[in-house]
Amino acid sequence: MTPLFSKLLELSQKKHAPFYAPGHKLGRGIFHGLTSAWGTAIFRADLPELPDLDNLFAPEGVIEEAQDLAAQTFGADRTCFLVNGSTCGLIASILATVGDGEKILLPRNIHQSAIAGLIHSGAMPVFVDPPYDPQWDLNYGLTPDAVAEALKLHPDIQAVVILSPTYQGVCPDVGAIAEITHTRNVPLIVDEAHGSHFKFHPDLPPTALELGADLVIQSTHKTLGAMTQASMLHVQGSRISHQKISRALQLVESTSPSYLLLASLDAAREQMATDGKSLWGETLELTNFARQELKKISGIKVFDFKHQSGFKYFDTTRLTIDVTNLGFTGYEADEILHKELNVTCELPLEKTLTFILTFGNTKADINQLIDAVKKLGDRPPSQPYQPKTNPHKQQTIHHLPKLTPRQAFYTDNFAIPLEKSSGKTCGELICPYPPGIPILMPGEIITKDKLTRLQNTLNLGGIITGITDPTLKNIQIIDHD
Repeated sequence: MTPLFSKLLELSQKKHAPFYAPGHKLGRGIFHGLTSAWGTAIFRADLPELPDLDNLFAPEGVIEEAQDLAAQTFGADRTCFLVNGSTCGLIASILATVGDGEKILLPRNIHQSAIAGLIHSGAMPVFVDPPYDPQWDLNYGLTPDAVAEALKLHPDIQAVVILSPTYQGVCPDVGAIAEITHTRNVPLIVDEAHGSHFKFHPDLPPTALELGADLVIQSTHKTLGAMTQASMLHVQGSRISHQKISRALQLVESTSPSYLLLASLDAAREQMATDGKSLWGETLELTNFARQELKKISGIKVFDFKHQSGFKYFDTTRLTIDVTNLGFTGYEADEILHKELNVTCELPLEKTLTFILTFGNTKADINQLIDAVKKLGDRPPSQPYQPKTNPHKQQTIHHLPKLTPRQAFYTDNFAIPLEKSSGKTCGELICPYPPGIPILMPGEIITKDKLTRLQNTLNLGGIITGITDPTLKNIQIIDHD
């Protein structure tokens, strides 16, 4: 049953004279190169908020029905479809729970969209540095002990945001964290962007909703069959006002949402409701095969997370390999795989490559991946890998001194040489992408360690976004003295 998709399909086939936007009028005005490449059916379905198609911000027809079905499928009290990715869902969740000057707890490895939420809301972040694994050069999520300690030190925290899973599939003990936050009647928001598939097979981790989260944001397009930018926000319980969420979403989503994206959410939900378990069962079999074969390749290490205190689950459909024993950085290996061996990963980092496996992958894909990694080991690197990243500090609790991200965003800034910036207050959001986790943000004190990490990322072939001077010779700071 796909109420929204079915209605959109019906209207796309209806013969009528269109005197409404968009300007291409059912595809008849689309550039011929697009129709030659993609056909005409997709453009006939590119329709606006016609009466039969309901309204995303006041749903009472097919959108409401589709969202209700999604709530049932994913285990929520209420589900909202998102057409601006998980980005808008995370921003809206922050806007709905904290206001100007109020404190919100977040892991320091949160996505940059959460920083946008802080700028919009004016909230003061209390950041916790997550545990760091030096062997794999990876950060995990927050532990229950870290959340409890932060709430003890900052009893005026109004909301808690955590990340589960990480890009590499590691999940914190969400259930224990929920018990801690709920004891204080503090809502728990989970950025579950990479976990929309968890609900659909018993060998996958439990969902954050099942473990007690109050609000969960999922990038449906990342691991399920929705179109890019199509996501969902799920709410349960009464700790977060549904009305506030609705109002916040109206601030961060387009008033002209794409029905192609909305319909893809409806269809992706139906696919999981009917075939999810079998599809993910096949995916897990392919994943296990890939893991075993990659482990046989000399010089390759495969990430198999072992349960430890504070972390209970691991998504094995995330395949992460360390290529440094072959002499490569992750960035160089990614470039060779992509440009020469026709295998493209999701996330290259200094030491590792991470691949997302879903039911959209085939046995041929897996064989191509294995063959490409074998070929990678047969060639010399351009320059043998030497570790450059400084060891991360142990877990500490801190908040941004003097300025909230919002105050910093609206404060004048100016450029100074990078080597003179340590100890100054950063005036821009500087973020390697992917994964989209800021190294520096507006209002944060610049440290030598963070400058070294930025320079290393650039030297090793990574991409840095947000900085005004991409050469890293200068950096924007705030004169707030």
